[in-house]
Amino acid sequence: MVNRPERLGRGDYKAWRSFATRWADNDLYGHVNNSVYYHWFDSAVNGWLIDQGLLEIETGTLIGLVVETRCSFFEPLAFPRPVEVGIALAYLGTSSVRYRVGIFEVGHLRTAANGEFVHVYVDRKTRRPVTLPAQWREKLAALG
Repeated sequence: MVNRPERLGRGDYKAWRSFATRWADNDLYGHVNNSVYYHWFDSAVNGWLIDQGLLEIETGTLIGLVVETRCSFFEPLAFPRPVEVGIALAYLGTSSVRYRVGIFEVGHLRTAANGEFVHVYVDRKTRRPVTLPAQWREKLAALG
C-alpha cells in the first residue's frame, strides 16, 4: 500500500496567491476538476517568480521547465468559492527547485489538496540546465 501524504496547514507555506474559481472549472461531478489544480500550481509558482523579479517571461535567459508534479486531494472545491494557494521550498538544487504547493478554500486551516511542482532551470536558447544565480538562490531560500 502506498503511504498517503499528510494534509498540511497554512503554517507550512511562505507565500500566497489567490484565485477565483470559474464556472468552467467544475466537472460533471460538481467539483473542480483535478486538472485545474495543476493550473493553480503553475500560476502560483510562476506568479511568485515574476513578483520577485526573477522570471522575465519574454526576455529572460533563464526559464523553468516543469519535470514533475504530483497532487493529493483531501476535500472537493467548487465554483463559486475562491481558493488560496500557498507555496514553499521543498528542495533547492543546483539547477532545480522542488516547490511544495497547497490549495486551500478561503478561511480553511488545512489543505483541500497539496503536492509538489518541480522546475529545472535551463538556458532559454540551448534548453540545457544552468546553475541558479545567487539572486535566485537567495529569494528561493526565503521560501524555505
